[in-house]
Amino acid sequence: MATAEAAAEIVREIAAVGAADLAAAAEPLRADCLRLARKVSLLSHLVAEVAEAGEGDAAAAAWVRELVRALEAARRFVALGRAPPTPTAAAGASDQDAICNNTALQFKYVTWQLQAALANLPHSCFQISDEVQEEVDLVRAQLRREMEKKGALHITVFTRVHDILAQIDNAGPQSQQPHQQPEQSQMEKFSKDHLDLQNAILLVSEISGLSKSDMTKITSELIEGLENAGTPDSPKPANIDSQSSDETKSSSEEVKKPDSVSIPEDFRCPISLELMRDPVIVSTGQTYERAFIQRWIDCGNRTCPKTQQKLQNLTLTPNYVLRSLIMQWCEEKGIEPPSRSKSDGSSHEVGGNRLAIEALVRNLSSSSLDERKSAAAEIRSLAKKSTDNRILLAESSAIPALVKLLSSKDQKTQEHAVTALLNLSIYDQNKELIVVAGAIVPIIQVLRTGSMEARENAAAAIFSLSLIDDNKIMIGSTPGAIEALVELLQSGSSRGKKDAATALFNLCIYQANKVRAVRAGILAPLMRMLQDSSRSGAIDEALTILSVLVSHHECKIAISKAHAIPFLIDLLRSGQARNKENAAAILLALCKKDAENLACIGRLGAQIPLTELANTGTDRAKRKATSLLEHLSKLQVL
Repeated sequence: MATAEAAAEIVREIAAVGAADLAAAAEPLRADCLRLARKVSLLSHLVAEVAEAGEGDAAAAAWVRELVRALEAARRFVALGRAPPTPTAAAGASDQDAICNNTALQFKYVTWQLQAALANLPHSCFQISDEVQEEVDLVRAQLRREMEKKGALHITVFTRVHDILAQIDNAGPQSQQPHQQPEQSQMEKFSKDHLDLQNAILLVSEISGLSKSDMTKITSELIEGLENAGTPDSPKPANIDSQSSDETKSSSEEVKKPDSVSIPEDFRCPISLELMRDPVIVSTGQTYERAFIQRWIDCGNRTCPKTQQKLQNLTLTPNYVLRSLIMQWCEEKGIEPPSRSKSDGSSHEVGGNRLAIEALVRNLSSSSLDERKSAAAEIRSLAKKSTDNRILLAESSAIPALVKLLSSKDQKTQEHAVTALLNLSIYDQNKELIVVAGAIVPIIQVLRTGSMEARENAAAAIFSLSLIDDNKIMIGSTPGAIEALVELLQSGSSRGKKDAATALFNLCIYQANKVRAVRAGILAPLMRMLQDSSRSGAIDEALTILSVLVSHHECKIAISKAHAIPFLIDLLRSGQARNKENAAAILLALCKKDAENLACIGRLGAQIPLTELANTGTDRAKRKATSLLEHLSKLQVL
């Protein structure tokens, strides 16, 4: 059964593919695989939120199956680029052209299928955040652009294969009915008259993972229909989407404007593939459209999208030379020069008006509680909507005023203020401004005494601020900070516990904070979480934090004394694959150079689940399990 966890696993696998993995692939397959991997990587936050929301609704479960099918096709296509070159690759130019045409068709289907799945996202079933929705919209726009670049689509073939896959998923493997095979003479006639169509069906079916019998069924049904209609299978325009006809029409008109003239590749943003309006240079030397690279950074990415190199800093330097060249090119081609975008696609009815924002900021210091509360609520909303709003609010001195409101005796005002600061911190440069404004101590106070929603958002704000390494040290050394997070982890709401776990994990990356967390009593709630099957993700969160803590000697001793070993061995027996992997890694760390712990896991019967894990687990799980078994074997010899 397809699940959100399966989707997340495929996304991680595809996102991990880099240029080195595709070194043997010929162009344009190599470039197509890299671009596809980059787009799929942007869906990691989406699948995480879908997994968190659950699949209780039938419509939600059906959509998750559709997404998994699309991702599996994407994984198969990327696998083509990772496979060693075949002897055919050394053939003549005509054979090479045929290979390129075949992979181009498969790439078109993969992008079409993934774009269609994202278009069908049932928003009513999942609580998708605005930031993630922006990422989804960005990926959809990129996929549509890819389809336009590759030319016409075999939409009839694509749709039929898509429908067959849906039927198979819905029916289940046990309930699929065998279909009648067409007569051989009929298939021979089809193959002579419809070679191109038959080839398209074969290629699309292969990348979709369909069996030969299903390929034959699709070929028979499609060609019979075409014979009856008396018309050939004419490819449909590349901009076909699962939207209304009006939207499709407007999309087609929109395409004509930039594509009526071929845009030089150097003038296109590598992310959006559109003509750049406000080109900026990142630390790797690559140029992007400001709005799109800023959105990429705001979503927590710290690598260059094109080269996958780590960004040494997050400075965006205007590329005035390229902008001038784009302007000249537009004039030569008779195209309206692009004006600098003032937004990243979000609503700016108030946000784009500096005077309105400054008036709101002034109201934060009003003598009227209602005015202060209303202004904080409005700023909270604006800061959530877009990067431009976050920049304008910071420039209008909203941050110091919001920090003052953290001490408000009115809990709702306090809640709006801490949430507004959380939303402002999404923009990295604001993180430093928030810390400089003295926000850490009052945020900790809200974390301790605020309403539950305020405490949840205070924990999320601490996580966001702690993404800067210096802030990990500052927050960890603030009296009561880690203790307040541990308290929320222990007695907070479901969301509060999750926010606290995320913040504690990030803070504990810094070595000194590991000891602080253990001394603050983090192990007691972690032990309870290891046994908590009622809350989705609780076990995973506990294991993730333990895997960080166990690298410190004092924490390692404390984890052993907290009787974690029996719980970890239970997870080896009955946990999910990822939990088994993490449990084995923690047990290995506990048992290294510790004969007492090693003897303990031997007495508790760890050999059997470890042996099974060494044979059937993930690659990392196999390594950890094998190493533990070797240590146990040496102990028995002694």
